[in-house]
Amino acid sequence: MLKFDFFYLLEQIPKLVPYLDVTFLVLILTLFFGTILGFALAVWKLGKNLILRKLAYAFTTAMRCTPSIVLLFLVYYGLPALASILAFDLNDLSKIFFVVTAFSLSFGNVMSEIIRTSYLAVEKGQYEAAVSVGLTRFDAFRRIILPQAAVVALPNIINSILTLLKEGSLAYTIGLIDVMGKANLLIAMNYEAHALETLLALSFIYWSISIIIENANGLLEQKLSKGRTFIKTV
Repeated sequence: MLKFDFFYLLEQIPKLVPYLDVTFLVLILTLFFGTILGFALAVWKLGKNLILRKLAYAFTTAMRCTPSIVLLFLVYYGLPALASILAFDLNDLSKIFFVVTAFSLSFGNVMSEIIRTSYLAVEKGQYEAAVSVGLTRFDAFRRIILPQAAVVALPNIINSILTLLKEGSLAYTIGLIDVMGKANLLIAMNYEAHALETLLALSFIYWSISIIIENANGLLEQKLSKGRTFIKTV
């Protein structure tokens, strides 16, 4: 039985770090497209159009009931199949496209609920008061509602980003070589010898990124909250 080799663990970190660019690319693209989708869904949920509201909530229910890895496979195998019916060939697209599409659907669902609940958490009397003293509806939303809703939403957004970062490791299951995919290749190349050291090196990388994100969240939350007084609602 092989003994644990701490120096082997340290040697794996420089081999894994270069592949973080793929991991971060997936994360950033998913945050961008997922946030746009989440905002649209939140508007539908808060709007008066019954059909759009029901569609948005149906989407939320579907996403909540679908495991991330199942959604990834559905997108990876389902989109090319649907496209082929319309005489489009998606088989040559980068695997990043399918990963970002799948995770954007999931993240967009989460963001829609964060945006919706954060908006509802702000006392609407403040908006009405701002409009009554001469602010336009847009300025009242931008200067009164949005800053307070952002403070309410920020912790949940950060938690969702951390979850997305971890779920992004599933991308290797369809052959995308990100930091997780590289770790699995290293383990396979060594016939699973020192797998523990490689996985611990990978965990150390994820831990480091998570700690940086959490610290950035603390600083941003202090900045957003500074000098602001919020009206509590029951």
